[in-house]
Amino acid sequence: MPAAPVVLDSHALLAYFRNEPGAEFVEGLLLKAAAADRPLHMTEVNYAEVKYTLIRKDGMAAWEDSAHTLAGLPIEFHPATRALADVAADFKARYKLSLADAFSAALAKERKAELITRDPEFKALDKEIKIGWLS
Repeated sequence: MPAAPVVLDSHALLAYFRNEPGAEFVEGLLLKAAAADRPLHMTEVNYAEVKYTLIRKDGMAAWEDSAHTLAGLPIEFHPATRALADVAADFKARYKLSLADAFSAALAKERKAELITRDPEFKALDKEIKIGWLS
């Protein structure tokens, strides 16, 4: 596990649930986080993105299975506080990011964490935050 805290963006968690490229890496992070009693981090905004994507692409049953699994994963979810929203708004204004991506980048910056993703939108932020790329 990286020395810094770890933030998952929605692409990382979706890769895990949908068994896409990078799923094994995310699984390894989750196992190490559980063993170390050191949770990974994600915003509630990114949680919503994971939920609607699974429902839209794979159906309600897939979401319900994933939600059951999610309840047991070592992930700490963070609300969209005003301070986090301010940083997300700054990132969104300066870079071409979705709002959900801006929130995950803001959380990574706030927690001095490594952001795990495979979303190429984050390439513009490589001088702002540490990024771990899924392949």
